[in-house]
This record gives sequence, C-alpha cells and structure tokens, in this order.
Amino acid sequence: MRAAIHPVASPTAMQTWLRRVPVTRDFPPDFAETLRGQAPAFVIEMSTARGCIPCADLWAKLDVLHRQYGWRVRTIGSNEALLRSGRLGLPWVGHPVAWVRPVGDPNRIIPIAIGTDHTPNLARNIYLAAKMLTGVRADVGVRALSKFTGIVGIAVTQSVPSSHGVR
Repeated sequence: MRAAIHPVASPTAMQTWLRRVPVTRDFPPDFAETLRGQAPAFVIEMSTARGCIPCADLWAKLDVLHRQYGWRVRTIGSNEALLRSGRLGLPWVGHPVAWVRPVGDPNRIIPIAIGTDHTPNLARNIYLAAKMLTGVRADVGVRALSKFTGIVGIAVTQSVPSSHGVR
C-alpha cells in the first residue's frame, strides 16, 4: 500500500490540495467535553521545518484547538520525528507530522496528522487519540481516524557551490 503524498511549495498549491479533502461534520456527543477534560493529560507534538508552508498552516490550526480546548502544542526536531515514524513503521514523507502522547509518557504516541488538514479533521483525530490512549480499542480508533492528507512541505536541500566554470 502506498500513501498519497502531495508536496507543496506555495499556499495556493496547498489550498488546492486541501479543497479535495473531506471535512468531518459528525462528532460524538461527548466530543467537546472529552477534548476539554483530557487536555491536561496529553500534549500534541509536531515536526516542522524552516519555510514549510503546510507546517505553518498546521501550527495555526493546532493553535486554534489549543485556545478552544486547552491542548498544549509543541514542536519536535526532525531527528525525533524520523525516529517516531520509524518506531511506528510509518514511511517518512516530510513535514509536518503531528502526534498525541500522554504528558508523562513520551513512548506512547499516536499520529494525528501527516501533512496539514482541516481543523475539524484534526480535532476528531485528537479526540480519537485521547480515546485510544485511555482505553478504547486501538483498532476501533484507527478505523475512525480521518485519513491523513499527505500535504507536506517541499524538502529543502542545500545547494553545494560548484567550482565548475566559475572564477
């Protein structure tokens, strides 16, 4: 199985891909109560990179959810993101990737986004991650997660100066 990955280099390209992503409209009755009640026990961590347009978009959307439900959000470095993806058997496709984990346990992680997404989809995945980390069977939660968009930033490579033909 191959994931659909959509590297983008501009806000316009990102919005073009986001328009294709369905938005969650149905939420469980305990949705808001669960998100507010579970916020102190969990943290959202996301990878990011300089110049990554989807990273800035995801950060802004997670900030909205932080203000609305009280969930803490922090960034992690590329090496930690690669390590986590490998531990879960996920291919590394680029930034951003976001996870939920218990505050006191850095090893129990559930991915909630690979690439940026719509705020309601992120909120639903955060809700489901909290449910899975507090006892809902993982297979039930995973089936209910919104699909990851794969809308990631273009990998920035450093150019190596060439001495060929330049004096």
